[in-house]
Amino acid sequence: MKSLLSLLLAGLLLSGCADNENTDLSTVASDSAVPPPALVVPPPLPVEPTVAPADDYHSYANPGEIAVRHISLDLQTDFGEQILKGTATLTVERVSRDAEMLMLDTRDLEIQDVRVESPAGKWVQTYYKLGNSDGALGAPLAIELPPGDASTFSVRIRYRTAPGASGLQWLTPAQTAGKKHPFLFSQSQAIHARSWIPLQDSPAVRVTYDATIRTPQDLLAVMSASNDADTERDGEYTFRMPQPIPSYLIAIAVGDLVFEPIGERTGVYAEPALVKAAADEFADTETMLEITEDLFGPYRWGRYDLLILPPSFPFGGMENPRLSFITPTVIAGDRSLVSLIAHELAHSWSGNLITNATWRDLWLNEGFTSYLEARIMEAVYGAERAEMENTLGYQGLARELAELPPEAQILAIDLRGQDPDNVFTSVPYTKGQLFLTWLEGYFGREEFDVFLRNYFDRFAFESITTDQFLEYLSAQLPANRPAKPQIMEWVFEPGLPADAVLPQSDAFTRIDATRNDWLEGEIAATDIDTEAWTVHEWLAFLNNMPDQLSNDQLVALDQAFDLTESANNEIAHSWLKIAIRNDYEPAFARLENYLLSIGRLKLIRPLYQELVKTERGKQFAQRVYAQARPGYHPLAQRVSDAIVMGDGG
Repeated sequence: MKSLLSLLLAGLLLSGCADNENTDLSTVASDSAVPPPALVVPPPLPVEPTVAPADDYHSYANPGEIAVRHISLDLQTDFGEQILKGTATLTVERVSRDAEMLMLDTRDLEIQDVRVESPAGKWVQTYYKLGNSDGALGAPLAIELPPGDASTFSVRIRYRTAPGASGLQWLTPAQTAGKKHPFLFSQSQAIHARSWIPLQDSPAVRVTYDATIRTPQDLLAVMSASNDADTERDGEYTFRMPQPIPSYLIAIAVGDLVFEPIGERTGVYAEPALVKAAADEFADTETMLEITEDLFGPYRWGRYDLLILPPSFPFGGMENPRLSFITPTVIAGDRSLVSLIAHELAHSWSGNLITNATWRDLWLNEGFTSYLEARIMEAVYGAERAEMENTLGYQGLARELAELPPEAQILAIDLRGQDPDNVFTSVPYTKGQLFLTWLEGYFGREEFDVFLRNYFDRFAFESITTDQFLEYLSAQLPANRPAKPQIMEWVFEPGLPADAVLPQSDAFTRIDATRNDWLEGEIAATDIDTEAWTVHEWLAFLNNMPDQLSNDQLVALDQAFDLTESANNEIAHSWLKIAIRNDYEPAFARLENYLLSIGRLKLIRPLYQELVKTERGKQFAQRVYAQARPGYHPLAQRVSDAIVMGDGG
């Protein structure tokens, strides 16, 4: 933040040394006999009345003056204390000649020591100040660099994470599939990397990194970097990420992991109990990779592997480069939910290769990726399946738009003063996808594919803003087809434009007719022929039920199709929502087990939201959540706390 930094520098006498509340000043060499002035790090100031597109309002970093270029981590995992401890060595570049203060982001880190490498190669203590913590942003860490003409410095920070670090989850053996070993994994998006690494936690700052991770000898560490599937389990693992990535893509996991190859460049890491099922479920990953390259250009990351996490992982997947983190809830046994893999793979182009510069621009990641996902699914599994998935996505968007305030329905959203996690609605995903689909129709598919390939080449390994994309798009639009007013409406106005191309599925038209016939009593549940139904048809059937059904109707459906015991987590989720709305008692034991065994927010948040609408449901939710909460990720805890214990979320 420019305003924050200017105040910081105005209050700092750079000719002296800043007060360091974490360092014994008597042990620090100083040329001055006078105690150094206090370094005051003020809180963020009120923001400007209009958004400055290139400003990251969710970071204290000053990359325009001093930028981090590389990070070297040397970290020890301590499962007893549930912390990481060690050092982060930052290679920084002085972008502005007169800049002498490096600003980093932290959250709940214990900073123990900060040193700067001297020209002679010695590590010399420097003064630093950890500012006051803001609930969402964490605390700024200001580090003084030596004056002079040098343009590059190395800064080494010794630190410890907090047991409740928002970007880490520590699992006991009982919370894993194998039940014998603990597990650790990170989730850094949006601004949670700062909870386990002191760094410039802005997607505009891209860094390379390497790491040495020290673990118990019987566990394996993996990262979003080069992973050697044949590495010896010796408790010390090294990694290297040579391509520059934003901070939220730095990722780590440690557990009882084994590897199963599924293609020349693809494979699966998972606990031994899950690896075979996961490898079979995701066997088409290599085909997806090849098809995406044919459509949108080369894959530039080397390998593409999957890490199957315990069910407490709060998201479906996370596109960490080279190693996507995946929820086990999509292992359905029939490859019916593998669109998630297509989505995370597509991020290797849209999101990882080209990244949103601020969280206002998230749609540049997620809208493009949702569009690419649909194209991949169409190419691998056919147009009918892709159209069903697109239609389900649009139906979800329509439901959410009916509840979101207008300002939250905008692609280039104003997130000032908000936690950036709030941006993760279906708007950047599905509205963004529909915008790209509209552009495809505007260009024509063949011409639009050329546009996308050129776009991925032009901005490869860069972070860009919405405004930069629109400028590029404007330059590429055919001169005889001006579309600026429509484009501006898509990006800067709420809702969907009147000329949006909305997906429709013929299969769902048949499902709608069947549902209506059953609701009107023209056919019995046992007369519904579901033998050939896909999971998508089941979801269309259940998700579009009226809110209120009779107990006889619920019993008939459950007895005919055993929905309460469905092994498909998506189908079970839809059915359990219906059960909650209608107080269908036979499903509540499964509901309790479901909430206790799954931590994926997409699946648990709507169930808690339905439960708290009634007093009886709220009591049930509070009782179950008290048991489930310790096994949820910190992000899921925060969201669920607001729903179950707060105002309903």
